[in-house]
Amino acid sequence: MLRRVLVSLAALAALSLPASPALASGTTGKPRATGRIGLQIDGSWSVHGRQLAVTRRPLQIEGRIVPYVPGQSVSVRIWRGHTLLKTVTVAPRPTRTRKTATFSVRFQPERPGDVQVFALHERTDQQRRLLTRAPLSVITPAAWPGARGPFVALLQQRLAALGYATPQTGVYDELTGLAVLAFRKVNGLPRITTLTPVVVDRVLRGVGGFKIRYPQHGRHVEANLGWQVLALIDNGKVVRAYTTSSGKPSTPTVLGSFRFYMREPGTNSHGMVYSTYFIRGYAIHGYAEVPPYAASHGCLRVPIPDAYAIYAWVHLGDQIDVYY
Repeated sequence: MLRRVLVSLAALAALSLPASPALASGTTGKPRATGRIGLQIDGSWSVHGRQLAVTRRPLQIEGRIVPYVPGQSVSVRIWRGHTLLKTVTVAPRPTRTRKTATFSVRFQPERPGDVQVFALHERTDQQRRLLTRAPLSVITPAAWPGARGPFVALLQQRLAALGYATPQTGVYDELTGLAVLAFRKVNGLPRITTLTPVVVDRVLRGVGGFKIRYPQHGRHVEANLGWQVLALIDNGKVVRAYTTSSGKPSTPTVLGSFRFYMREPGTNSHGMVYSTYFIRGYAIHGYAEVPPYAASHGCLRVPIPDAYAIYAWVHLGDQIDVYY
């Protein structure tokens, strides 16, 4: 009976005392190795849930490891299938707080195809084994009217990010060609719809958007007749930019600041489609013929596929600034 009481008291004592971390973890007293690692790839883009990079454009593989431990190293390996394209061992650099560290590796893909980027930290006493990967699809930057695929989707995404009106279908259709034309006009390039390495480079670098002259005008339209491009603008940001054709020298478009005062849906007897008037008979409207130069009787012509989107966006009373 006495033995049973002693056993019960011992059990209660064990329950009332905090367990030793070493005993709870089953270790010999060393702190448990911890850590985590992450990757991102600058110079690539996420398009429809897929990370894309373009051949011959350099990538910066950026990583972060937590916590920072002096003397640790990370191995970055890049594979295409069973082929090792690159392997680099780097020492993570501590951040200002010295709680985390970063590392960086440069890589330029030369051929299209799917690759896997791995970052590996082998287990040490201070940090556990850490492994992460980033899948990447490398594509060729080429497209033409009627083409479809991931590069066209990337092109459309980047043109839209610059403010050019383009669909997000992955098909190089008429509207995509018109967006390329508008981009070319703004950037002083030949006024055609052809994609060239110069256009691709600028679009992917995110440069060459429509420059707003009157950001203080709030929600308004600007028509730059020197570029033959008009833009819908809201709060200092280009919503969409379109190619246009203004008045030819014998019937020039009126210059100045005006307010839209009348709308005319559908197609009228002059072949004007979805017209919005800003002074007398001057209007923005769709038309069957929209050459890349000034050719109208004074109105701002836009391609018919763009006409309704502009008509629907503009409100009566909105301002338009027309200038060279």
